[in-house]
Amino acid sequence: MKTRVLTAIVALAVFIPLLILGGLPLQILIAFMAIVAVDEILIMRKKLLISFEAIISNIAVIIAVLPTSWWQNNTIKILSQNNLMYLFIILMLLHTVISKNHFTFDDAAIMVLTVFYVGFGFHFFMSARNMNNGLATLFYTLLIVWITDSGAYLVGRQIGKHKLAPRISPNKTWEGSIGGTVVSVIVSAIYLLFFPQTYSWSIMIVISLIASCAGQFGDLIESALKRYYNVKDSGKILPGHGGILDRFDSLLLVLPVLYLLGVIN
Repeated sequence: MKTRVLTAIVALAVFIPLLILGGLPLQILIAFMAIVAVDEILIMRKKLLISFEAIISNIAVIIAVLPTSWWQNNTIKILSQNNLMYLFIILMLLHTVISKNHFTFDDAAIMVLTVFYVGFGFHFFMSARNMNNGLATLFYTLLIVWITDSGAYLVGRQIGKHKLAPRISPNKTWEGSIGGTVVSVIVSAIYLLFFPQTYSWSIMIVISLIASCAGQFGDLIESALKRYYNVKDSGKILPGHGGILDRFDSLLLVLPVLYLLGVIN
């Protein structure tokens, strides 16, 4: 417990100032976290981090993370973000042939899915921060994720009886899930009174509800991933907390959902 608390204090001491500062320092941190997240899945797949697929995947996730504005002045068509991501897919498929199927089609599919899921999840993190009201939007997003997670844990411990997804995450309950969402919506409603977002207050309450549910699905997706690979944590970079995927699993789904809903642009 002491290690967990100490890690949280150190991580927040680094993360929060960079979040407030924004710009290139935050971009570098987010790109680094995206690379670590991709490498965590590579390690689960028992792939070497110096292999061709690892190197290409790390480059691809950096391309995915970079903000859209970075590419707008690029006049060479093949160097557009979309084209480079498509080139990454082609390279993964060609690698299955060149490696004589030691790198399989399944491997290629998983790495493509990983890079898109992690890369564009963190891409929308930077998109949110670069908005005019970006810092308030990011804190709104983080608040939903953190309150939902904490509320679900506390409510679940007190009154949780009915398992939510016993084969994926045995400790989660319906009571905890609903309680976490209710608490998150209430807290975010108060936050929105002081820091309005894209839409009216009433519409943002509905969006908070959707985002809270999305965050829990993000958590369950990562739990399913760990269950499939039979690991307790996605990594060890954060002592007491696990890996980057363990800490940002909910956010990687909430941010794209908020983008689709128009809260992030």
